Amino acid sequence: VERVGQLLKSGDLKDIVCIPTSVRTKEQAESLDIPLVTLDTHSKLDVAIDGADEVDPDLNLVKGGGGALLREKMVEVCADKFIVIVDESKLCDGLGPGFPVPVEITPFCHEHTMRTVAGLPSCSGCKPVLRMGSSSSNVNDGDEIAVTDNGNYIVDLHFEVPIKDAVKMAEEIKNTVGVVDHGLFCGLTTAVIIAGSDGISVKD
Repeated sequence: VERVGQLLKSGDLKDIVCIPTSVRTKEQAESLDIPLVTLDTHSKLDVAIDGADEVDPDLNLVKGGGGALLREKMVEVCADKFIVIVDESKLCDGLGPGFPVPVEITPFCHEHTMRTVAGLPSCSGCKPVLRMGSSSSNVNDGDEIAVTDNGNYIVDLHFEVPIKDAVKMAEEIKNTVGVVDHGLFCGLTTAVIIAGSDGISVKD
């Protein structure tokens, strides 16, 4: 965001509009005079650029550590290209053990929804943990239930072994009543730009 603001200010970047995926990013963009719109007026996007918490060999992702998974997914499914930028520590052989999978759920009967999700066949072995404190961190940093920008709660699913079928899990969780969306981003990634000890590489 800061780099886009710099390029706009210098004149190297022109004639663009951007859609932020969180209140925090929106405030940062506004402070840098980046022109902002929403999906209500611009439903077709050229490119979405974002990070990820985990990336598997098939370029499936875990996202949502910062709590903005729903808005991120809404924007990224509308983009012709979705470019992910990570460092090499985010690469994994299988999603799950390296970073919990966040699931955004409605506050209404949230404990019931937690149990239902944890009981799904594809989620076998997971430990569901309700996010507390700040919604932008999956580390417990408060006594109150974390609330997303959309007014929902987040359950973080902790796995000790790699998820066997991320695509199936994504489908089962999404089809659960009470679930708004989840942090599994499957089949959306165009390319991953990786910063590593040997320099920059691209996987697509």
